[in-house]
This record gives sequence, C-alpha cells and structure tokens, in this order.
Amino acid sequence: MNIIACIKVVPEEQDIAVLPNQELSFDKAQWKIGQYDLSALEAGKQLAKETGGSMKVLTIGGDALSKTKIRKDILSRGADELNVVITDQQFNDSLVTAKAIVKAVKTMNEFDLLIFGTGSSDLYSQQVGNQVGAIMDLPVVNEINDINLQEGIIRVERVLEGEVEVLEIPLPAVISVTSEINVPTIPGMRDIMSAGKKKVNELSVDLSGIAGSTEVLNDLAPEQKDRKLQIVKGDTDEMVDALIQFLNK
Repeated sequence: MNIIACIKVVPEEQDIAVLPNQELSFDKAQWKIGQYDLSALEAGKQLAKETGGSMKVLTIGGDALSKTKIRKDILSRGADELNVVITDQQFNDSLVTAKAIVKAVKTMNEFDLLIFGTGSSDLYSQQVGNQVGAIMDLPVVNEINDINLQEGIIRVERVLEGEVEVLEIPLPAVISVTSEINVPTIPGMRDIMSAGKKKVNELSVDLSGIAGSTEVLNDLAPEQKDRKLQIVKGDTDEMVDALIQFLNK
C-alpha cells in the first residue's frame, strides 16, 4: 500500500509571545508537527508496515520547512520520504489549503491512501481532508478511530453520537483519523539517525490562482484582567454570611 500522510507544521504554543499591543509574536517560536498529525503519521506507519508498503509525507508551509530539525523529526516517525512545498502564501481558508494539497499530490506518484489528522493544531477547521477527497472525487471518511485492511478495501470504524459506525472503503481513498486511533511512538535514536539519510523533495508547485477569500486582519491575544482577591475574616458564621452575600451580587 502506498500511503501519503498530509501534515502541518505549527509553532510551539508556549513559545508564542504576547506583545504589549496584544499582538502575537512567533519570532522565537520553535516549529513542530501538529499534535493531531502525529496520529496520522503513526497510523500511516503502521499501515505501511502491515502491507509492506511505503509512507510518504507531504507538508506545505513557510520557511520553517527548510529547517533540518523539523525535517528530521518528520522523517524519524516512519516516513520513507518527505515532500515539502515552501511558500509565503497564507492558508487561512481550508478550501485553499485543500486545493494546494491536491496540486502537490498530483506531482507525486500514485497512491492508495491519503491520510490526515482530524484537524490542524492551529486553525482546527476539520475540513481539509474532506475537501481534498471531494476535489479529487475519491471516497472520503473522517473521524476514524480504527482501521482494518482487506483486499482492495479498508474497513474503518468511527464513533458517532449513540452508535459505532463501520464502513468499507474502496481504494484509493482519503481518510482523517482521530487522536484516539493510536498513541504516537516517540522516535528512538536509531530512527533519528536514519532520518538524516532519507530523501527530501522540495516540490515546485504553481499555487497561483488559488488565493483565498479569507483574510486575517488581526490576530490578537484576549485582554487579560487582574483577578480580584477579597479575604474575609471572622468566625465561621460571619465568613459564611459574607460568602453568601458575595455570591448573591
């Protein structure tokens, strides 16, 4: 089985600084694989191992994708090959993102399965995988938490409100998996060392003509308010009465 895992690289949340004007600064932020995409990588790795196939990874983003550290992190998680599209174009619209992914996928070899995480760790629209499947006119199922392989198809399971749904999907197909499908493996030293020897392709993809209709005008942190601290002193009855009065305000 030939698998392409589509992932997104996002800034480390704890490294994002809030400036005095409430704007967010990513200048000192390290970049990482999105939390939900780790499950997609693990699922793709397991499927490739079970079938004797391969898993390629596709990611689109800015200059962070040129950094060796993030490339090795991706390749150490079971990928046989990394394909990157480096662009300064902003992807604030899930449909634009989906169109860009479709263009990139068409420059790669044939595949049996496109696999996504349930959503990106930053925008979390949960739409990109579905839209990619629709554009490519392929079977698409999201919110998958279990996968079983059969000849020419995959049997998937997802938990809906009040029921568990089991579906058989013909290949090729597009799926999105939840974080409940597995526990992502932490790469070992051997995985990290071998990652540096794996192939990285910088794809040349014409993304003109797919500009989005969504424009981010401001990206501000919420205003922080100081917490009020009121200490009540006295005996137990007095403190209880004071608390009741406060709650009734």
